[in-house]
Amino acid sequence: MSVEIQPYQQQFIEFAIAEGALRFGEFTLKSGRLSPYFFNAGLFRSGRALARLGRFYASAIADSGIEADVLFGPAYKGISLAASTAIALADHHDHDMPFAFNRKEAKDHGEGGNIVGAELRGNVLIIDDVITAGTAIREVMQIIQGAGAKAAGVVIALDRQERGQDANGLKPHSAIQEVEAAYHMPVVSIVNLDQMLAYLESHASDSDSLASHAEAIRVYRDRYGVQAG
Repeated sequence: MSVEIQPYQQQFIEFAIAEGALRFGEFTLKSGRLSPYFFNAGLFRSGRALARLGRFYASAIADSGIEADVLFGPAYKGISLAASTAIALADHHDHDMPFAFNRKEAKDHGEGGNIVGAELRGNVLIIDDVITAGTAIREVMQIIQGAGAKAAGVVIALDRQERGQDANGLKPHSAIQEVEAAYHMPVVSIVNLDQMLAYLESHASDSDSLASHAEAIRVYRDRYGVQAG
């Protein structure tokens, strides 16, 4: 099966590797699985890196066709992601969108409340780094629905396309698929595992290490991956 990769997606993979946010090797995940790669959006930690990251999020939003009235970044990682995405949409797509984020604890003085920035209204697009379980999204949905708004979707950096776990072993679906089914909204990623693997395979002849990483990820996907769509 041919995997389509847009130029901005290839650039994002190269950017994530260069910044050390995407690493290859052996990493023990919270689930206990031994993963051949690890992604940490918290390692985009300079002004230039964050500005470029926002442009990748903006490209993914433009490519998805999702229409929204407000961007929302869940505390804490989502705060900088939503801000940089809003800037990129305005500067590079001529789309000036308001954005907001939440406090972990409601403020009882000054303007009060737990939302900072724009009013949550209409269709709200959630900007986050990854979805490893549905817990965080459930909390965000309560905030959005409590404000009388509706979630238009979620945009994340990387979709691992990986089955979850339960008491009986492997779940048939990923956390992202469960979020999409539960809330009837799309989850869009800048890149997914299939695209990352396709990139590594297409560059495998450039280095033995890339070929080795591609093979390890292919084996991992065959064991834990979910069907796309």
